[in-house]
Amino acid sequence: MEPISRALVSTDWITVVIFSSLFFAVIAKQVSYARFLNFIILPFNNKYIFMYNKKDRLWNGFNMLFGIFQLLNFSLFIYLCRPLWQDPAEEIFPFLYIVIFGLLLTFSLVKLFLQLANGFFFNNNKLVSELIFKKLSYLFYSSIIVFLGNICLVYIFKDSRVVIYLTIFLVIAVNLVGWITILKNYQKEITTKFFYFILYLCALEIAPIVIFVNALTK
Repeated sequence: MEPISRALVSTDWITVVIFSSLFFAVIAKQVSYARFLNFIILPFNNKYIFMYNKKDRLWNGFNMLFGIFQLLNFSLFIYLCRPLWQDPAEEIFPFLYIVIFGLLLTFSLVKLFLQLANGFFFNNNKLVSELIFKKLSYLFYSSIIVFLGNICLVYIFKDSRVVIYLTIFLVIAVNLVGWITILKNYQKEITTKFFYFILYLCALEIAPIVIFVNALTK
């Protein structure tokens, strides 16, 4: 009977990442408790959007804390999706996670800068800021789903493809609700400036995602 070597993957650093992200979410709740209560029902009630769309849309403590929460969890989820393209045992150190986090952070900042620059050059800062706020709100909410998916993938259903696909489906569903809401609210603006909307959609929404996925897979 021949012995079979088995690579043991430590999840200590993953636990640190998960609890660190949870820390930022808890601080966000403590800093803006009323805002958090409205935020947690976002896909089912637009009260959060209407209440916080006017003042301090982007640059406030709640958004920044949840932005860090989102980056930590999305990066970890992408890392945990490795069973889709490689043997998970091949990567036992957090180096790949650090690379993914760096790419995602750079991608998010560059995309945000381009969107704000678009608003500045075309003299529609208010509209662009509102769009960014609404999109980020739904993206931040979907990071809660990713957080729960990460916990399942690390501690309950390790490397489960069902959990991975279910998490991806729910993230897409939440953000799709956000986009439908945006399209309804800005139907008149989109109709009158349809060409610019398609240009914006292709250049600042679809193209960056394609570039990021391409860079990640390489």
